[in-house]
Amino acid sequence: MFKRLGAFFLDIFEVIVFAIGIFFFVYLLVMRPHKIDGQSMMPNFPDNEYLLTERVTYYFRNPDRGDVVVFTPPVTNLDEYIKRVIALPGETIMLEGGKVYINGRLLSEPYLDDAVSTGSQNFLKEGEEYKVPEGEYFVMGDNRPNSSDSRYWGPITKKVISGRAWVIYWPLKLMGGVPKPSYSFAQ
Repeated sequence: MFKRLGAFFLDIFEVIVFAIGIFFFVYLLVMRPHKIDGQSMMPNFPDNEYLLTERVTYYFRNPDRGDVVVFTPPVTNLDEYIKRVIALPGETIMLEGGKVYINGRLLSEPYLDDAVSTGSQNFLKEGEEYKVPEGEYFVMGDNRPNSSDSRYWGPITKKVISGRAWVIYWPLKLMGGVPKPSYSFAQ
């Protein structure tokens, strides 16, 4: 009887260890939960929204324009930020009249309200072109007047990106995949 009881507890222990192993594998290498903390991505990602970021995509490809990424910014090593990739390596970005220009062409941003004005900040000044270095990405929040982003402290590298926003899971009324915008450029 003690043999069967011992085997039973050993089986339970094995299942628990296996489940913990799978959890850590998924958490460390595949996806992680994140909470939106602040107003910088409003209205598309409201404060206190919860989402999953996946970590696999960027093992196989580089970030694309429009990807919403979670990363450690150069201004702090403690908090992770969530922003949208706006300009890619090798592109030039310029802010003029509240609008974003990539390689001299106006960037249409369908996720922003028409009234949103993208102002210049410490790093990127009004009317000045900036060429994004190879291996770096220029990111901005969707709530441009209330976002600490690359306009303040410059571009980020791929190595500081911890994941790509993938699925919103809370609140339930917003549950679903994170949409990827399609962009167009005006001449």
